[in-house]
Amino acid sequence: MNAEINAPEIRLVGVEGEQLGIVSLAEALGKAEAAELDLVEIAPMAKPPVCRIMDYGKFKYEDAKKKKQARKHQTFVTTKEIKFRPKTDEHDLDFKVRAIRRFLEEGNKARLVIVFRGREIVHPETGQAVLTKVVQRLTDIATVEQMAMMEGRRMAMIIGPKPHRGSSGIGQPAVARPLATRPPQKT
Repeated sequence: MNAEINAPEIRLVGVEGEQLGIVSLAEALGKAEAAELDLVEIAPMAKPPVCRIMDYGKFKYEDAKKKKQARKHQTFVTTKEIKFRPKTDEHDLDFKVRAIRRFLEEGNKARLVIVFRGREIVHPETGQAVLTKVVQRLTDIATVEQMAMMEGRRMAMIIGPKPHRGSSGIGQPAVARPLATRPPQKT
């Protein structure tokens, strides 16, 4: 800013955003001082560096305001971990699937974990079968983001909500479309 700029020539941008061309640093500082504003270096890595004549205090205030507004509208996606065992019963599986469904409808992700104990680790296909059952029951609202992977004595998979297209909400039923018919073919 102002005297801290050390390039001999700069590309100058005016108050209204108009291009004033390549000028010497002294000339640019003179124009900024005449307008009672600051000379701010916007793109220091450009050849020559780009500087703009502006009110630096107002610029910082507007920038802080934009960042605050962006944080305000930011959504946080959390990941909930649900643990299963290779021998999880059907009723327990249904109960956990309902909990996962609720969590996915809120727009969050779920990490499905199969915990193997003792000799169960010898048969990872039983854990894979449990994860497959869960995913099949959630295919209408979930997509697999990370396939099942072994992490020590645990098998983990990450699923997330399906991205909904257009303005249709998550809770709205899909509209049925008629199938396309083909004219009969002569044989």
